[in-house]
Amino acid sequence: MSDKAETKQQNALWENIKVIIQALLLAMVIRTVLFQPFTIPSGSMMPTLLVGDYIFVNKFAYGYSKYSLPFSPNLFSGRILELSEPERGDVIVFRLPQQPDIDYIKRLIGLPGDKIQVTNGILLVNGKPVPKQADGTFTSDYRLDPGANVPVFRETLDNGVTYDTLDQSPVSRGDNTPEFIVPAGHYFFMGDNRDNSLDSRFDVGFVPAENLVGRASVIFFSLGNDTSFREFWKWPANMRWDRLFKGVK
Repeated sequence: MSDKAETKQQNALWENIKVIIQALLLAMVIRTVLFQPFTIPSGSMMPTLLVGDYIFVNKFAYGYSKYSLPFSPNLFSGRILELSEPERGDVIVFRLPQQPDIDYIKRLIGLPGDKIQVTNGILLVNGKPVPKQADGTFTSDYRLDPGANVPVFRETLDNGVTYDTLDQSPVSRGDNTPEFIVPAGHYFFMGDNRDNSLDSRFDVGFVPAENLVGRASVIFFSLGNDTSFREFWKWPANMRWDRLFKGVK
């Protein structure tokens, strides 16, 4: 092999390495600054989000905190570059206040200063009942939470955001709560699966603004029947085709 041919091969190899490095750096920037993928591991947000949904979370929606960065370094406190405020009804990923290394995803119900209460299964925001209408039934394909023919109720918030909730029992622990007054700089979250969600009604409590990671944006992949992502040979039979690229509302 001539020196010229060998040099050409080395240059081509180096160019390929540079392309791979650039692609990896771009992927890291996108994941760190713009969008981050998350998997839904539990049924607390059924029927909006199902176990086996894979979603993208918009990390720049509310600006950035230390929890927006890998390993959550203490580079600054609070939030920076806040282009917009969280709105009631947003589905948000946040860090659990008691264990900030754990991600939770719930629906934002209470803004700072709001009064939140649940009475006989009816959600009250600042003393006003949130309209709740029967909207059919729901059956899960999740083995650990089958929930066959669970009653579905559609709630509509005062800003027009509307979504379905599940109510398996009219006398569950979360159907009657004390009144919660959301402190400044904090938020109150609830799962759409009202009888099966650990949220601000219970041990989660109020979530500091700093703990918000981002707003759930779109479902880009979804596997039913407890199918693992690694079991690619099961994808065709268990893919939820109707959920692919579905917006999260």
